[in-house]
Amino acid sequence: MDVFDLDDLQMEMLSLEGKGYHCSQILILLALRQTGAERNDSLIRSMGGLSLGLGHSNGTCGALLGGACLLGFYAGKGNDGETEHPMFRMMVRRLTEWFRDDLCASGSVLCGDILDEHGRARCPQLVRSVWGKAMELLLENDIDPTEGRPEE
Repeated sequence: MDVFDLDDLQMEMLSLEGKGYHCSQILILLALRQTGAERNDSLIRSMGGLSLGLGHSNGTCGALLGGACLLGFYAGKGNDGETEHPMFRMMVRRLTEWFRDDLCASGSVLCGDILDEHGRARCPQLVRSVWGKAMELLLENDIDPTEGRPEE
């Protein structure tokens, strides 16, 4: 029997998946916890609409969509007095290109294509990879992922 050394992040993701959360929800839950932000059930429920390719329609992968929302959590516009971070759209573009060209390598970002090829067994690895890439993009743009967006 193989023994797997799972780090805290992987254990947290598996725990959330076991509780029935979808890829996009897991990503935003991790951001809320990482920043110490108050839990927002409405936000978490709304992220569920992105699951399994936009509401179980096999459209764009929920992990990728959740990753774009994750970047928006830190860098997007949230109220009348805010402006989005100047690199927000570029970060989302880079995440999308990386997901399509490097992570999936099939050239497709569609959940149906990814699941057809790998089944749902690949989903946790996709979520983990998207989380890592999003954190990398934030840090490259001098955004501290342990802090939420300061209120303006």
